[in-house]
Amino acid sequence: MESIQSIKQRFEIIGQDPKLNRALEKAMQVAATDISVLVTGESGVGKESIPKIIHSLSHRKHAKYIAVNCGAIPEGTIDSELFGHEKGAFTGATQTRSGYFEVADGGTIFLDEVGELPLTTQVRLLRVLENGEFLKVGSSQVQKTDVRIVAATNVNMFEAIKKERFREDLYYRLSTVEINIPPLRDRQDDIHLLFRKFASDFSQKYKMPTIRLDDHAVSLLTKYRWPGNIRQLRNIAEQVSVLEENRSITASTLHGYLPNNTTSNLPAVVSNSKSESDFSNEREILYKVLFDMKGDLNDLKKLTMELLKNNDSQKVQEENENLIRKIYGNEDDEDVDIDHDTQDDSPLNVLHLPEPMKEEAAIIQDSYEDKYHFAEEIQEEETLSLQEKEIELIKKSLERNRGKRKAAATELGISERTLYRKIKQYDL
Repeated sequence: MESIQSIKQRFEIIGQDPKLNRALEKAMQVAATDISVLVTGESGVGKESIPKIIHSLSHRKHAKYIAVNCGAIPEGTIDSELFGHEKGAFTGATQTRSGYFEVADGGTIFLDEVGELPLTTQVRLLRVLENGEFLKVGSSQVQKTDVRIVAATNVNMFEAIKKERFREDLYYRLSTVEINIPPLRDRQDDIHLLFRKFASDFSQKYKMPTIRLDDHAVSLLTKYRWPGNIRQLRNIAEQVSVLEENRSITASTLHGYLPNNTTSNLPAVVSNSKSESDFSNEREILYKVLFDMKGDLNDLKKLTMELLKNNDSQKVQEENENLIRKIYGNEDDEDVDIDHDTQDDSPLNVLHLPEPMKEEAAIIQDSYEDKYHFAEEIQEEETLSLQEKEIELIKKSLERNRGKRKAAATELGISERTLYRKIKQYDL
């Protein structure tokens, strides 16, 4: 087995971080097997190097190696790209086409951004992992393939599973062995090494002297958080190499190339507040208003029914003082007092209720003999109102996302399957 150092030289991997070395060790250990591997890590950390190492050290190294960016292929064509299609399977399918799994038979397929796969494609992929079988789009003939799958993602898979965007069974099949690549901010000793390597490469590419960092610039470089990781570091090195005439770079010069001038490596305080125009916030406010209205109506019905059943209005007022204050507030407390000296033939036996309460009492009094029918009508009206609001919210979300159900489902905070069911239900 090759040493870690020889692997680094072969694939131009820079760094001595223990976590990076451990990731390379795991890649070398699993290479000789056909175990499925899931490479995880933030965007820009260099996840694409791991599947290359695995393929080159495996018994499949003389067969094809195909890298597929799952996030770059449209949802409508990804099944055709991966599994192929038959002639006439869909509009534009003028001839039979072989997919990546058929072409790479005996080799390795690297599925980058596997967390972006549609759910229907995830089902097909699970079948390939389980028994090596797949169907071309538009075909009923089962085909076999012998392919080693290495996948990568920067998505939090457990969050995706929780939100029903990724199948749990597929995750456990892909992650038989999981290799995590550490972010650049956790490899501070490697940052300057990488920068020097990039600076040397660009000096040769653009035929100019290599840039050098002074001590303060090196300190600034290592303290920066590098949210874009190695990819961002490489871009900064290229910008400085091309734009700076002075090849000795100071901290103040480097500071101007760092986005947002963020130099601290301390944890950032992230605000959880949402903007006033945030759609989900508007939806939450709308539902809260509706449910508060429903609660107030139920409280009002409870109070008026107590008055209907009890001739002692003073007792009702005393027992429900908090409820009356909740409904009508404190401003009109004097108006809520009930005059016991006044008698009336009304079943409520009250005349000096506040005006809003009188109106509500009159409604319930008119339907007193059929109060259950009244309650059913109120409940039906509330249900219809909520349903209309839901339809309106779905329509607006679909318009904003130009009919893309996946994006609309994400905005609404529901699964794509649930959104599809509601679209069918409401005939949208």
